[in-house]
Amino acid sequence: MVYQRLINVHNYLVGARCELCRVHVPANQDFCAPCRKILTRAAPGCRICGTPLWNEMDRRPNRPTPHICGQCQKKPPAFTSVIAAFAYEDPIRQLIIGLKYQRQLYLARVLGSLLADTLAQEPNLSPDIIMPIPLHRSRLRSRGFNQAYEIARFVAKRLHIPLDPWILERNRNTPTQTDLPRRSRAKNVRDAFAVKGDVTDLRIALLDDVMTTGHTANAAALALLRAGAKEVQVWLVARA
Repeated sequence: MVYQRLINVHNYLVGARCELCRVHVPANQDFCAPCRKILTRAAPGCRICGTPLWNEMDRRPNRPTPHICGQCQKKPPAFTSVIAAFAYEDPIRQLIIGLKYQRQLYLARVLGSLLADTLAQEPNLSPDIIMPIPLHRSRLRSRGFNQAYEIARFVAKRLHIPLDPWILERNRNTPTQTDLPRRSRAKNVRDAFAVKGDVTDLRIALLDDVMTTGHTANAAALALLRAGAKEVQVWLVARA
């Protein structure tokens, strides 16, 4: 909170700058108009898992299509739908990496605001609570923060939805999914999550920065459903 106030004072005194090209922008904006246009929106995708189902000539802001991908037809995931704001491509990828690995914590507000902008346009969004995908406590100590929680704080405030980072817990320190071959990722996160509170009949929005295969979100959603949750959606800054 104090850090954000310092940023606001700095922007008031010297003017805000575009997060990409660093030109001056109005104090309530993070990007200049040309740079905002190059942020690649997530393509329309499978109405369950969000896997892109699109034509390059028809790239629109992310909306679930009426279609279900072959994988979800054969074996649907535990979550009911995925909403992603952007494709995991530069420059969004640069911003996520800056937050996650370079400790540029101010980017949580930038990314959270972008995701909230997308979610605010979605009809019939009514989860009872937002839960960020948790880190294992050892990784949280090492990194010092959970990027999903930092992003979720701004989304929850903007959409006026309660946020709880404590109910869902990561009880195994699994290897990073990106370091594993795709065929090993489901096994890596199986039973990696535990529920430490009452989620009976709750509609839950799981929030994360990036989804690739969806195995992590599926494992978390499965734990919540087994604990009594009514429904689990997945909200993402970016979909790979």
